[in-house]
Amino acid sequence: MWYTVPMNAEELRSKYIEFFKSKSHAQIQGKSLLPDNDPTVLFTTAGMHPLVPYLLGQEHPAGKRLVNYQKCIRTGDIDAVGDNSHLTFFEMLGNWSLGDYFKEEAIRMSYEFLTSAQWLNIDPAKLGVTVFEGDDTVPRDEESAAVWRALGVASVAYRPRADNWWGPAGTTGPCGPDSEMYIDMGKEPCGPDCEPGCSCGKWLEIWNDVFMQYNKSADGLYEPLARRCVDTGMGIERTVTVLNGNKSVYDTEIFAPTIAAIEKAAGYAYGADAEKDRSVRIIADHTRSSTFILGDPKAISPSNVGAGYVLRRLIRRAVRHGRKLGIAGTVLSPVAAIVIEQFSGAYPELAEHRAAIIEELDREEQKFMETLVKGEKEFEKLLPNLLRNQQKIMSGRLAFKLYDTYGFPIELTEELAGEAGLLVNRQEFDEAFRKHQDLSRAGSEQLFKGGLIDQGEMATKYHTATHLLQQALTIVLGPHIAQKGSNITAERMRFDFSHPSPLTADEIKKVEALVNEQIRRDLPVSMEIMDIEEAKKRGARALFGEKYESQVKVYTIGDFSKEVCGGPHVTHTGVLGNFIIQKEQSSSAGIRRIRAILA
Repeated sequence: MWYTVPMNAEELRSKYIEFFKSKSHAQIQGKSLLPDNDPTVLFTTAGMHPLVPYLLGQEHPAGKRLVNYQKCIRTGDIDAVGDNSHLTFFEMLGNWSLGDYFKEEAIRMSYEFLTSAQWLNIDPAKLGVTVFEGDDTVPRDEESAAVWRALGVASVAYRPRADNWWGPAGTTGPCGPDSEMYIDMGKEPCGPDCEPGCSCGKWLEIWNDVFMQYNKSADGLYEPLARRCVDTGMGIERTVTVLNGNKSVYDTEIFAPTIAAIEKAAGYAYGADAEKDRSVRIIADHTRSSTFILGDPKAISPSNVGAGYVLRRLIRRAVRHGRKLGIAGTVLSPVAAIVIEQFSGAYPELAEHRAAIIEELDREEQKFMETLVKGEKEFEKLLPNLLRNQQKIMSGRLAFKLYDTYGFPIELTEELAGEAGLLVNRQEFDEAFRKHQDLSRAGSEQLFKGGLIDQGEMATKYHTATHLLQQALTIVLGPHIAQKGSNITAERMRFDFSHPSPLTADEIKKVEALVNEQIRRDLPVSMEIMDIEEAKKRGARALFGEKYESQVKVYTIGDFSKEVCGGPHVTHTGVLGNFIIQKEQSSSAGIRRIRAILA
């Protein structure tokens, strides 16, 4: 153990904020798990995600030095969840310099927080780092390496672009090298070349400092940025694991209450069986993720598309593993109740949405159990033909059809087949599943790859149009209208809002006409920075349940709209063109969705 007194997640969160406040950083609020106006991701995947506009050049109301903690979801490695380190939901600590300090000061602050007795008190001898090794286009990052060595860090490894480079997300834009911090976990090296960044398990990454110092141009050149930024990220779960000498993130106090509840429900002692332990971990992780998604101010419901599909998959996977453990009755909501109690101090929105979270989890779990019943009935229909032909092997393609059509788990198919004296061709099933997974991944990589919010001319126009649309909806439908999410590309806009019923053709026509009237009026768009309370006093619309800094940007569109927003916006509405609503439909229970274009 490298910390003299064990530290829990709450203490780490507080110490991190306290440390960077002492270095003149302003604390800002973490944002929603469901990002606005970024078609590249379904969820907020990193602490830097909500800060992208400011890393690209916008001025932040809180200043040039910022610190916060941010809830994140990543599902790219969902099949690895249940091992020692992978999670779908995690918390990220971050500090930022927006054109202020750069490499040396950022690295020195990182080292101080990690090793000082006042803060994390990690033995410097256990610390290793990686820096960018350079290539044909960008030189080796000797500046960062020199700072680390001057601080006394002996293990400095040079790593390639795949490991130590950030961005750009698209073909052009801000990017730069990063420096990652690792802890020596005490394992024997895998060989003479084992060094920080090696994947053998000896080194565990806990922090990453990204140095945005270049702009990649359209012709592939890396030009130095005039305004250089620092973006950092420290994972709470991994760092707590290290500080307490745990072997797994699931062995920390973060998961202790939920694992205890799962043990009790399953009548199983965690630690007795590796496969059952994996099921316990999956239930704990997926229920926590689902609770945070459902408790978000922009909460979505389980569905068959986009973020709603990810949520449904998390819930159903947790239920299935509950069934594997033999849990009778409801699996998720009792665990979710513990998550809500445990995290509401840092995330009060969970307590605010408690009833809705529990209700949605119970509804979805019941729906899935009905799905399982249907799958069992379909199996019973297939069984006579299988037995009549005296088959001893059930086709893997047939088993996959049960899985793909009815969501029926392969483990249950194998169980039922075994009772009938049949074996399932698991290799054939795995091949069909792998093909399906590859197709899904090929499509979802475009969504989950992460990246910069589109700041182009058309996206900026659409962003302004969402303000006009929301106010028009409020005028036509009533004051209950609240934004529940938006998605903008350079080709179209999508806007989700609370409303109990479909819009009539007349209502759609009125909304469309009202928006176009404001465009024809060529209203000026202005921005002021003010206290959030002052903004509310002036009647500025703010997203219900969203967290805001004390200083916010308020965009006013003539005499029509006033809204708290980060931007970007046009300077007057006349440039927007003609607003056309293409489609109005249901997004989820009580939520409607409008798709529109500017022509």
